[in-house]
Amino acid sequence: MKTFNSLDEYLALGLRNRWHPVLSSWEIEANPVGITRLGENLVLWRDDAGDVHALEDRCPHRGARLSLGWNLGNKVACWYHGVEVDKTGTVVDVPAVSNCPLEGQSCVRSYPVQELNGAIFVWFGLEDGQEPTPLELPEQLASKEWSSFLCIADWKVNYQYAVDNVMDPMHGTFLHSTSHSMSEGDKQSDMEFNRTKNGFIFEKTGQKGVNFDWVEYGDTGSPWLRLSIPYKKSFGPGGVFWIVGFATPIDEHHTRVFFWRCREVQGWQRNTWRFLYRTHLEKLHWDVLEQDRIILENMAPNAQTQEFLYQHDVGLARLRRIFQKEGKKQFTQLQALQASKASS
Repeated sequence: MKTFNSLDEYLALGLRNRWHPVLSSWEIEANPVGITRLGENLVLWRDDAGDVHALEDRCPHRGARLSLGWNLGNKVACWYHGVEVDKTGTVVDVPAVSNCPLEGQSCVRSYPVQELNGAIFVWFGLEDGQEPTPLELPEQLASKEWSSFLCIADWKVNYQYAVDNVMDPMHGTFLHSTSHSMSEGDKQSDMEFNRTKNGFIFEKTGQKGVNFDWVEYGDTGSPWLRLSIPYKKSFGPGGVFWIVGFATPIDEHHTRVFFWRCREVQGWQRNTWRFLYRTHLEKLHWDVLEQDRIILENMAPNAQTQEFLYQHDVGLARLRRIFQKEGKKQFTQLQALQASKASS
């Protein structure tokens, strides 16, 4: 992991000791895939059983990208000289040399992986080989009673702005005022903050089931945001429409957002709603997401350092403090780890 000079620099690349969604399931097929997440370069691939594995995207021989090489099942081979590295990060063969001392060496970082609800989650620990914490997804993604669609997008903005955007229910009434589901509701409202077991809920006072009226932050092995939006009956069965979102840092200036659109619906009604979503509703939701992207990618430079926050911003201010507190703890641990390695 890189060396960070300040807490702000560390937080700009996201919290560690967490699971983060990095790709949709359909983005990994036969060939190795190279990505950058939390500022780290990874290679992911599927083995013969279809399981996904993740390593640091670096051949230990000369530093070439393993993602440019070949999928050999439970290992990948570097395109440059054919060096083979297994899923644990251990070099198992150096074809160009007999009895090479590099063989048997564990010198590439491996990452724990889970594939859940159409997405690939990777554990980013402070240390290589660290035991990951359990990952518990919100009910809308974990229960078979719910049906969902995953939407992903890459935004040219730091992930902290994407998180702030969701933790701001008031913007729906203005930015999304022409939306099919957010065109109603008061343009003035008091807000309230309520703690939950895994985080908190920030909501409008005296307005429920009208617009984007509340948002919840939770951390159950991975930090997520959840909200609901009322739906007209003409938009299909399933009642209230839910969104569960994650913002995964790519680097300091880019973010991949994962938004699951969910409804609690089963049987023939599930098929009806899924057909209606694909044929009509999906485009409308992309329009809303595009409005968010345009606003965030065109924020003033260093916008967070020049803000004047007011009562509607209590939720995002509280979430920033949570991230600052956890980030400071991790940053201090990382500095101690790196100092210990440097002196050994």
